[in-house]
Amino acid sequence: MYCLIGAEAAIFTIFVVAYLFYIGKSLSGPKPKDVLHPPLFFTVCLLASSLTVHTAVRRLLAGKTAAFALCWLLTIVLGGAFLYGTGREWTRLILQDGLTVSTNLFGTTYYSLVGLHAFHVAMGLLGLITAALFYLTARLRREHVGRLEVLSLYWHFVDAVWVVVFVVVYVIGV
Repeated sequence: MYCLIGAEAAIFTIFVVAYLFYIGKSLSGPKPKDVLHPPLFFTVCLLASSLTVHTAVRRLLAGKTAAFALCWLLTIVLGGAFLYGTGREWTRLILQDGLTVSTNLFGTTYYSLVGLHAFHVAMGLLGLITAALFYLTARLRREHVGRLEVLSLYWHFVDAVWVVVFVVVYVIGV
C-alpha cells in the first residue's frame, strides 16, 4: 500500500503542478473566480470519514463488531456524500456555467485534477463497500483487522490529497 500511495502521490503532484502552471492562462472564460465555490460541507464530510474509518478499525480490533459496523457504514455514507457533492458541483459547472473539459485550460486542468481525486474516492468506496459486504455475510472477523487497516490507510491518503486539492483549486487558484 505504501508503494501504491507513493506512486499515486507522484501522479497527483503532476496534476497539481499542471493546475498551478495553467492558472490564469486561459484566453476565454469562465475563470475559476467566476464559477468555483468551495464545497465546505462536502469537504467536512470527507475529512470526518477519516475519523470514522479509523474508529471502525479500532472497534473491530476491540471485538466490538456492532460499533465497527456503525462507523464503517458512516464512513461509506460520508464518502458517498462527498462524491454526491462533486457530482452536483460538476452538474452546475457544466449546465449553468458552461465549463467543460474542452472549454479552456482551466476546465481541462480542473476536471482532470478533481476527477482524478473523485475516481480515487470512488475506488475507496468500492473497497469499503466490499468490506461491508463481507461483514454482512459474517465473513469479516477480528483477524482481518490488518487488511482493513491497509484499506483505511488508502482512505486517509485520499482525504489528505483532498486537502491539497482543495487548497490549490479553491484557495490558491481562485
